[in-house]
Amino acid sequence: MIRNRFFSALLISGALLLVIAAVSLGVARQTLRLQNASPEIEYLFIEPGDGLRKVALKARNQGLVRHAWHFMVAAKILGRETELQAGEYEIATSSNLGYIIRKIATGDVHYRKLVVPEGFSVVQVEALMTETQALNWSEYQSPFEGSILPETYFFSRGELAAALVKRMQENMSRELDGLWQGRAKDLPISSKKQALILASIVEKETGVESERPLVAAVFINRLKKGMRLQSDPTVVYGITYGEPLGRSLTAADLKAVTAYNTYRSSGLPPTAIANPGRQSIAAVLSPAKVDYLYFVADGSGGHAFARTLRDHNRNVARWRKFQAAQKR
Repeated sequence: MIRNRFFSALLISGALLLVIAAVSLGVARQTLRLQNASPEIEYLFIEPGDGLRKVALKARNQGLVRHAWHFMVAAKILGRETELQAGEYEIATSSNLGYIIRKIATGDVHYRKLVVPEGFSVVQVEALMTETQALNWSEYQSPFEGSILPETYFFSRGELAAALVKRMQENMSRELDGLWQGRAKDLPISSKKQALILASIVEKETGVESERPLVAAVFINRLKKGMRLQSDPTVVYGITYGEPLGRSLTAADLKAVTAYNTYRSSGLPPTAIANPGRQSIAAVLSPAKVDYLYFVADGSGGHAFARTLRDHNRNVARWRKFQAAQKR
């Protein structure tokens, strides 16, 4: 009798286990299809070393799943529990769980965009990189001014800032090498470094692309004649070293003794004053064939160019008249 009761209990227990297993399988399959109604976007960041449980908890905390165990069960059903890859993932909260797990397991990471404007200094570029709050600054060292190419860069969260800057520098080296090969023959520039320095000055002097070869020609002509460049942006750099000045230059600024004051010193400053774009580098290495020696703003966003000091003074007078009219 006791044996019969034992076998009956065993059979009942087995049946219950089968029922539970079947229910669990059904729940698990249903879990794979679970999704939220909200169409919001979440950015799930999985750090190296995060295990299944930690990833599941992060997914729950960000509203991608209702319960952490849903994520864990679904990952095991798909056989992906050991394949989850580190990185940042852009996920709509309305995505089903199966899609989310496959996305993470295949490493379909989200790439962030960083736009580096032409003419930004190293300090300004580093500020942009810091604002992303997504880079790893371990063992980072600031690059030298003028060594990074302004353009759009994509990177993943957690990427080394040093690695991102290295890509920027490699792009600049590649562009500079190509443009240097086709440079004009009679330039008063003997190295790629000097080309970058002068290109950075051209970049800061004008934002009008069509003017860059003309501005470059003015500085090239002045260098050939031994004239000082007399460039305001170089004076600013000698004061702020890449930060915005936040005010107009004064007469005292123009007389200040710094390595970058091209009103006092002849030739090029010791380093670039910003990171020039491709067009400014090209303008310096293939300047316009004109004999201009002067330029000044003309009130339209561009500049008036002159061959003689007399003509230049007339242009300056017009500019000052325009400025006075604007203040009325």
